[in-house]
Amino acid sequence: MSTNGMTARPAHTSGGATKKALTGRPPLSTEAVWHALAKASFAVVSHVNSAGEPRSSGVVYGTVDRRLYVAVAEDGWKARQIATGQEVAVTVPVRRGGILALLAPIPPATITFHAKATVHPAGSLDIGSVSKELTRLVPEERKATSCVIELVPEGRFLTYGIGVSLMDMRSPALARARVPVA
Repeated sequence: MSTNGMTARPAHTSGGATKKALTGRPPLSTEAVWHALAKASFAVVSHVNSAGEPRSSGVVYGTVDRRLYVAVAEDGWKARQIATGQEVAVTVPVRRGGILALLAPIPPATITFHAKATVHPAGSLDIGSVSKELTRLVPEERKATSCVIELVPEGRFLTYGIGVSLMDMRSPALARARVPVA
């Protein structure tokens, strides 16, 4: 018990021993996060443009070998503003709640991370050679004019609501986790 009369609680950690003690569940694994990323297909990619202004955009992505792939128009601002080697921020909303989400305001869970971008100019990468499943990202009529942005996550995933119950999402201490990318 602390001197102010409030019950002392364990310090928040990065989802390790304290979380297991509070929930009885093991901490969130890297594999579970990659599984959630593979099931989702929409992300918000944020970066700073050449004028130093912040920008973000929604993208549809696919995952292969712990990388995200995004197809964009070669003359679009994403292809022009995101450079190979640039660090970007990525947030993936993960829908939760099913029928309950229709009755109660349940926000999506999220996975956020930094990634290094590699921009493959139009025609330089046959996306089907990376994975047949990625071919859905680019309609046949746009294959010759689409750039592919490859995003390689770095550091740690910051998650909210991944691997926890909807009830536990009400508590940031239980719902948050930091998980190594690799």
